[in-house]
Amino acid sequence: MWLIKVFAIYLTAVCADEDLEDVTFVPDVAPTKSRLMSTVIPAVYEPPVPTLQLQSDWLDVFPSEKVEFKCSVAGSSDWTLTWFRNAEEVQDSDPNVSLPADRSALTITAAAQTYSGLYSCKGRHKTKGVTTAASNSLELTVNAKRPKPTQDRSLKFDKLFPGESVTFTCRVTESSGWEYLWYHNGSEIQAANSDTYTINSIDHPNSGQYHCKAKRGKGPFYTEESEKTTLKVSDPPKPSLRLLTPWTDVFEDETVGFRCEIDSSDWMFTWYRNRVQIQDDSVFSLDEWEPSLNITSINQAFQGGYACKVHLQSRVSSGFSNTVDVTVYKNKPKPTLSKNPGFNPMYVGETVNFTCNVDVSTGWEYQWHKDGRYLPETNKTISIHLNPSSGGKYSCEASRSETTGTDVSEKITQEVLEIPAPSVKQLQPWLDVFPGESVKLSCGMDGGSDWIYTWSKDGRLVQADNGVSFDSNGATLSISSASAAHAGQYNCKGHLRDRSVSRSSNSGLTLTVYDETPSITLMQDPDYQLMFPGESVSFSCHINVSTGWEYLWYKDNNLLNSGNKFTISHVRTTDRGLYKCEAKRGKEVFFNTSKAVRLEVEKKKPKPSMTQRPEVDKVYAGESLSFKCNVELSSGWKYLWYKDGTELRIISNSLNIQNASSSDSGLYECMAIRNNQMYSTERSSGQNLRISEIPVPSLTRQTPWLDVFPTESVKLSCGMDGSSDWQYKWRKDGQVVQADNTVSFDSDRTVLSISSASASHRGRYSCSGKLKSRSVSSNFSSGLTLHVYDSKPRVILTQSPSHSVMHTGDGVSFSCHINVSSGWEYLWYKDGSLLTESGKNYTITSVRTKNTGSYKCQTKRGSHAVLHSDQSQVVRLDVQERPQASIILLTGWSEVFSTDSLVLKCGVQESQDTWNYTWFKEDQPINMLPSEKYTVTPQNDPEQSQYTCRGIRTGRPSYSKNSEKLKTKNLLVKRRVLLSISGLIFFGIIGVFLACIVLRLVRKPVVDEYKPEETDLFLTMSQLKERDDAPCPLVQYITDAALNSSSKEVNENGTVCSETTPLPIASEEDQAVTAESHDATENNGGLVSFQQ
Repeated sequence: MWLIKVFAIYLTAVCADEDLEDVTFVPDVAPTKSRLMSTVIPAVYEPPVPTLQLQSDWLDVFPSEKVEFKCSVAGSSDWTLTWFRNAEEVQDSDPNVSLPADRSALTITAAAQTYSGLYSCKGRHKTKGVTTAASNSLELTVNAKRPKPTQDRSLKFDKLFPGESVTFTCRVTESSGWEYLWYHNGSEIQAANSDTYTINSIDHPNSGQYHCKAKRGKGPFYTEESEKTTLKVSDPPKPSLRLLTPWTDVFEDETVGFRCEIDSSDWMFTWYRNRVQIQDDSVFSLDEWEPSLNITSINQAFQGGYACKVHLQSRVSSGFSNTVDVTVYKNKPKPTLSKNPGFNPMYVGETVNFTCNVDVSTGWEYQWHKDGRYLPETNKTISIHLNPSSGGKYSCEASRSETTGTDVSEKITQEVLEIPAPSVKQLQPWLDVFPGESVKLSCGMDGGSDWIYTWSKDGRLVQADNGVSFDSNGATLSISSASAAHAGQYNCKGHLRDRSVSRSSNSGLTLTVYDETPSITLMQDPDYQLMFPGESVSFSCHINVSTGWEYLWYKDNNLLNSGNKFTISHVRTTDRGLYKCEAKRGKEVFFNTSKAVRLEVEKKKPKPSMTQRPEVDKVYAGESLSFKCNVELSSGWKYLWYKDGTELRIISNSLNIQNASSSDSGLYECMAIRNNQMYSTERSSGQNLRISEIPVPSLTRQTPWLDVFPTESVKLSCGMDGSSDWQYKWRKDGQVVQADNTVSFDSDRTVLSISSASASHRGRYSCSGKLKSRSVSSNFSSGLTLHVYDSKPRVILTQSPSHSVMHTGDGVSFSCHINVSSGWEYLWYKDGSLLTESGKNYTITSVRTKNTGSYKCQTKRGSHAVLHSDQSQVVRLDVQERPQASIILLTGWSEVFSTDSLVLKCGVQESQDTWNYTWFKEDQPINMLPSEKYTVTPQNDPEQSQYTCRGIRTGRPSYSKNSEKLKTKNLLVKRRVLLSISGLIFFGIIGVFLACIVLRLVRKPVVDEYKPEETDLFLTMSQLKERDDAPCPLVQYITDAALNSSSKEVNENGTVCSETTPLPIASEEDQAVTAESHDATENNGGLVSFQQ
């Protein structure tokens, strides 16, 4: 039992708050046993954190709504809870705050926005006095006023119709958790608590006002009411069909119009015939928004009962309107028009009656037409007393309203004529005849055949005889063979058969009879005796008396064709020959022949020749020239001129150009035409005219420079590009240049030469050109200014860098400067001797000591008369050897068995300056700070590389030569082997020496004359010196080819040497070993003999 209590006390201590100050003692739990524990060590206790939960459904509320929070502490109920809003304690005295006895819940009545804030809670242990940390917080938002829902409906029309569906929507935008209530005319609608209310098929009882509101919570809490919406339900209107035209029985092609009338707007219309909907097609052009239906060209297929309906778009349709029955007759009636009497034509003064009759229907009114114009009469029958204006086409029609009528009757033409005057006509083409020709004259009344005629000549009645005859009604008078007796003026008179109407002709015809036959004239157009292929020619025959002649054409007496003209549109050589014509007329042929005309035709078109004056290839601006065009064959030519293919407005055989300009340049051609441009020759060969601006001569220098020194020569050249027909004139500073002792010209004054320049030749030179054979002069060229210096130029020699002393390997550059003119060649001297360098700069990239000396330069130019400048000042160059760096090995002989590294030291020989050093491995810089020493280890040099070093400093020279290369390969191993062999030899010698002594002491000499002579074990020094094959291990090692390589290594005292050189000794121990080796070497390199 006591174990259980101890465990309980331990758990209590573990869970205690870290602020706990009490010390808990363990009571005696077993009086019969000894106390196991008198006290419990205090434990840190951390109280739990309360949990705040929302018991209601929302944290944003409205006035009078309630919000409930619950606060709980896990694991115990021994806590007193305190509530906070915005970190301030909630007071129990607040009437809008409600707390139960255990204060685990907080109910807030949201009376005002001051209750908004962050709510939290804390717990305090009832017995321990421990206070927890604040719980999680919940933010409460209290809105200022109750929300007001917004109501909407799907159909927003002022008026709805039975059967339509409408949906109302109610929304509260603030917060959530709303249930919705719906009201109709103030009474709640028992419907689901949804935010929508739908009436699937409305009817009249659904009319009224609708509104909604929302609620939530257990209270519950209600929002304000929404705005009211009025729903009006009305029956669809019944349309009324009205006939717009005045009748229902119509004729085909008439127009019938209907109008579907309704009191309100926004309705669409559909039309029906015999209760079948009329569709929009090529006959009916329907507009669903148009209340009218027009049938513009009705036929029997449209007969029937017409009605209409109206539709509210996507909503409701009305019933049928009243029906209007339409009867359609197949055809419109056509009146019958009759006339009495039936004569046509009729004459002025007569009376005619017209009657119009319609067989279909009644009630017709009549309209009369004459030549398409309405007459004022409206009776069925009209009577007209004819006058000259009464003639025309008469028709009628009937109507029964302003818009409907019958067809127009057939037209009856009534001609009203004055009593006509007979007209006398000639039946043959001419009234001037020749003896023996026949003549026919006719007399007639226009439009009538009931007339008979009589004839008179010169006022006297003509009677039939042997030469004159008439036809049956006297309309034709015939003279079979004319004579002079038949000449005269003929008239006639007409009489209307069976009617007392007659009238004489107003004018007559005069018949002329010639005494003899006429002559004929042949003409050629154009009248050229020579024609060319492609030209046209016309021949015409003419008789200057009478008419009606027929002409026959002949070529070389062969008949060609007939006509008063004979035209050859494109003559050919086959058209050459003699042409003539004959004339005839009437059945009685009268022939007469013209004179013959010869036609000549060339074989091909002519080509004009064109010449130019003056005959030059190039014409300069301002000159005058002319072209002439000529065709040598035939005549009658006019000339056309062309420039670059475009016709010029010139028809003369010559083309003159005055004061030519560049715009006159081009290709000129000419062509000849004649016969009014119906025929043209070939174009002449083209003449290419190039009008050039008078060129400005080009002034150039033949010497390479225009700034010269006294006695130098100068040549200037003036020339025109590509032409040698010019001679030139020279000016200097505007004054003409004349030849003298120093100035000369060539033949055309093309080149100006100055043999020895002086100050008088200074100035600006220009030239102009003039054509040798024409008066053409150019402007002066642009000028060239010649400058003549007063003295020779000065030369300056500079050195870069400008150190007085250079070191081997440095680079140095000399520059020779001359600050005037150009074209210089440079001469270089060292210690007075000419060098091979010729440029402006003389550079020695890596100086050596042999470059020490005095340097100077000089310039020259010109090929014939060479001009030399004075020599420059002398610049002295001193070159010294660059100091040599060397590597010293600091690792001694005594350290070969105790280390794996080599310490190298770099130094500059024979230098007292302070140096820094850079190191190189296999010729690549080692990445390290400049240092005098460098340590080689197996880690940084596993390959055993070659090393060099270089000295660097800030003064001059700034760097030394690189040291000789040091190769570290097997250096330590060689030293270890060398020391080991030396030790073995040393101790071996001691051993042999001791052995010899012992042997001499132990052995006894035997005297035996027969005993062979003993060979000495050791050779004497003199014997050793006499032998050259005595072995020496140390020497063998040092000279061993396998151990030595061609590379150089560092010995102990740091000098670089080959392995065949004596090894210098740095330490005392090394010196001792070396001394012994030296003694051995002096004794022929072998062991020291004990027999001295």
